[in-house]
Amino acid sequence: MLELGTCYYPEQWPEGIWTDDACQMVRLGLKWVRIAEFSWVLVEPEEGKFNWGWLDRAVNVLGQAGLEVVMCTPTAAPPRWLIDKHPEILPVNEDGVIRKFGARRHYCFSSPVYLEYVTGIAEAFAQRYGQNPYIKAWQIDNEYGDHDTIHSYSPAAQAAFCAWLQRRYDSIGKLNEAWGTCFWGMQYSTFSQIELPNNLVEEPSPTHLLDYYRFSSDQVVKFNRAQVDTLRKYVGTTPVTHNFMGHNTDYDHYAVGVDIDFASWDSYPMGALVNSPKEDTEKASLLRVGLPDQPAFNHDLYRHVGQGKAWVMEQQPGPVNWAMHNQSPQDGMIRLWTWLAYAHGIDVVCYFRWRQLKFAQEQFHTGLLLPNSEPDQAFLEIAQVVKECKLLPEAGERQKAQVALVLDYPSRWAAHTLPQGSDYCSAKAAMDWYATLSRLGADVDIIGPHADFSNYKLIILPDIIIDNPGLASRLSEATAKVFLGPRSGSKTEHMHVSEPLPPGSFKELIDLDVVRVESLPPYNQDQIFFEGKQGKVTNWRESIKTSEEILGHFKSDYRDGHPALVANQKCVYAAAHVDGSLLEKVAAHLVKWSEVELHEGLQEGLRITRRGQLKFAFNFTNETKCLKLPEAAIIYVGAEQIPSFGVVIWSDSPVG
Repeated sequence: MLELGTCYYPEQWPEGIWTDDACQMVRLGLKWVRIAEFSWVLVEPEEGKFNWGWLDRAVNVLGQAGLEVVMCTPTAAPPRWLIDKHPEILPVNEDGVIRKFGARRHYCFSSPVYLEYVTGIAEAFAQRYGQNPYIKAWQIDNEYGDHDTIHSYSPAAQAAFCAWLQRRYDSIGKLNEAWGTCFWGMQYSTFSQIELPNNLVEEPSPTHLLDYYRFSSDQVVKFNRAQVDTLRKYVGTTPVTHNFMGHNTDYDHYAVGVDIDFASWDSYPMGALVNSPKEDTEKASLLRVGLPDQPAFNHDLYRHVGQGKAWVMEQQPGPVNWAMHNQSPQDGMIRLWTWLAYAHGIDVVCYFRWRQLKFAQEQFHTGLLLPNSEPDQAFLEIAQVVKECKLLPEAGERQKAQVALVLDYPSRWAAHTLPQGSDYCSAKAAMDWYATLSRLGADVDIIGPHADFSNYKLIILPDIIIDNPGLASRLSEATAKVFLGPRSGSKTEHMHVSEPLPPGSFKELIDLDVVRVESLPPYNQDQIFFEGKQGKVTNWRESIKTSEEILGHFKSDYRDGHPALVANQKCVYAAAHVDGSLLEKVAAHLVKWSEVELHEGLQEGLRITRRGQLKFAFNFTNETKCLKLPEAAIIYVGAEQIPSFGVVIWSDSPVG
């Protein structure tokens, strides 16, 4: 059953209230409490001199109250004494400016000095608490990639990059060939000549830049693995996680996921809405509910990253402090987001934070309690969730969906390397597909190219830019139908044009050649005519030659009538990006073609999904929605009349 928790900072509150706080958490119905992710200088105020007393007492207070503790390694905030001794560990931004001490995440992943200190403090924590009976999970660091900290341009990063390149290419001749350095006379004679791809007169070779992104991702994996390996020596079978940031694709989350026992992520739907590329009119309509499908997308992604096991380590409880604007969620949304997480396979939801702070950078960030310790809105909604948990039978695991959407991190980096258009956005394309399929009533898994394709009926690849012969063969062998978006297989691993022409190896699925590509501005007038409906091309159009069946064609003053959607019995290829009603039309065609089973009762602003034996409906609107359920249905939470921002949970028949 769903378990709940909170993030707590005993160091920020008088020790005299710790016991009251812990007891109140337990009375509320919380089970988990996360602590210590920014505690390094408090535990080790001087190098080699430790002050464990306060943290020992905090762990005992929380544990003795009945809470299970998530202990964090405190490496996201190296102390001032370490910076004074080794300023070279600080990260350097793209302009070459050193990013200074005074906030958090002020380190370079490539610093060998910092890695030595990191494993040292991780070992000290693990030796101290590895067998503590109150500590039931560990978190490594905090939010890799927050504040744009994956990419550093320090001397340490340059040295590590050169060594990484030498391992990758072996000879400088192979690197010159891969990078195309004959263009603009950019040849290198030794690996030591190579610099990082910043502050150049023009853009770097796209292969240079993509390799830097690959290298930076590998540095994160190495950093995380070093801490995990250190903890494993002392913590036994206690599970280890990292709390990922949704929609940060600066590194390969699947690769980090290999080394941890479960994935967790930090869910902030209000900020995600404000920072999204959606039009202002749509943002206005969703101002206090957020993008309905953004949390669900990430729940499904991190369930895959965690090999079936995932938590929300930080759930937004109200207004936050860090977005361009920080509006309040509607009353009821904390409860809705909590049940949405559980429905999508999340086992634990922790709320950030227990009490709103009176000082420092996050004093506008709400908590479950006000600064004066009175319950805030989220506290009341969590109490309701706790009561509702007691009404539910055990749901079981989230089932495998019939539809999968492939998210490929190297292809995301390739799009950033060569966007070709200023508004090209892989994240938007993927989210548009996920949201459209969800509105139609399909459950969708988010998976990587390495995933098991068995039992899927439909696999969507909206932007698999990097050609992947192995993936193409596995898709060809799978029983699923396949959708390929534009740019599929268009670049080799070295960012060259694919040979044969795009879609490269994916020709194994469908016979076509992409002979020209365009990035189009918002004011373009190109349309696609498909199944009696016209819709606008957004930002990308291709000219293709094909022997396959033409499902849709372009309506334009340029190459009017040329194929836009082509298909065979296995695969559909789209030669353009579309959104809105035309995307919905294409998605509906794919669902019908692949015989995907849809949830019934979908309405505007309503989402329906299933976990195990239970079904869930979520009302993201300010209107009451009426859902007609089967006569044999058993309703556990809510009713067929779903109030605004409400939830109903039921089973179609008695649960055995």
